[in-house]
Amino acid sequence: MLPWIEIDRAEIPGTTAAGDAGELRLKSRGQEFSIMLGNNELMNSRLSGSEEALASLARERIGDRPRPSFLIGGLGMGFTLRAALAILPEDAAVTVAELVPAVVRWARGPMASVFKGCLDDNRVTIYDGDVGACIAAARSAYDAILLDVDNGPDGLTRASNDRLYDHQGLLAAQTALRPGGVLAVWSSGPDPRFTRRLKDAGFEAEAVSTRANGKRGGARHVIWLAVKR
Repeated sequence: MLPWIEIDRAEIPGTTAAGDAGELRLKSRGQEFSIMLGNNELMNSRLSGSEEALASLARERIGDRPRPSFLIGGLGMGFTLRAALAILPEDAAVTVAELVPAVVRWARGPMASVFKGCLDDNRVTIYDGDVGACIAAARSAYDAILLDVDNGPDGLTRASNDRLYDHQGLLAAQTALRPGGVLAVWSSGPDPRFTRRLKDAGFEAEAVSTRANGKRGGARHVIWLAVKR
C-alpha cells in the first residue's frame, strides 16, 4: 500500500474548541487526498456522498426558483459545490465562503483533479473569510445556506464557529434567507439538541440520515434541513 505523504499545512484563524491554534494538513496517497485537523480526518476524496446530498437535499426543499442564490460555508474538497452546480440553472449564483486561503490554493493546485475546474464556473464567487460574516451581513439574500465547516453543530475546527449554531446564529441565518429558504447543516452524527434549537429559532426542521458513500453505503452522517417559515 502506498504511504501517506504530507503536501502542505495551513493555520486556521482563531482557535479550536480546546483553545489551541488549529492547523489543517493536506495529505495524499496516490490519487487519494485527505484533509486532517490533528488526528481527525475532516474529509477524504473517496467519500463524497453525504456532502453531495447536502446540495441535492437543499435544492429539493426550495424547488425550482428563478435565479436561486446559494451560500456554501466551507469549500472542503468541492463535493458540495460540484453537486450544486450540477443541479442549479445557469442563472444561479453560488457564493463559497472559505476561511483558510490555502484550501482554495489546494483546490487549484494539488487537488485540481478532484475539483475538475468547478471554481472557474461563472456562477461561482469565492468569499475569502468567515461564513458567519456573510450570514450576518445578509438580508433575505439566499435561497439556501449550506454549512459544512465542522464535524457537526459545534466548533471543532474553530471555537468561534459555535456562534453559527447557537440561537443568535440561527436567527441570523433566518434573516439571511428568503421566505421558504433552507438552512442545511452537515454533521458526522446526530444531535437531538440541535434539532430543538432549530425549531426554537423558528425553523421547520428535520434531521436526515445519509451515507458517506451515497448509495454505496459507508458511515452514517446527518444533514439538518431547516426551512424558514
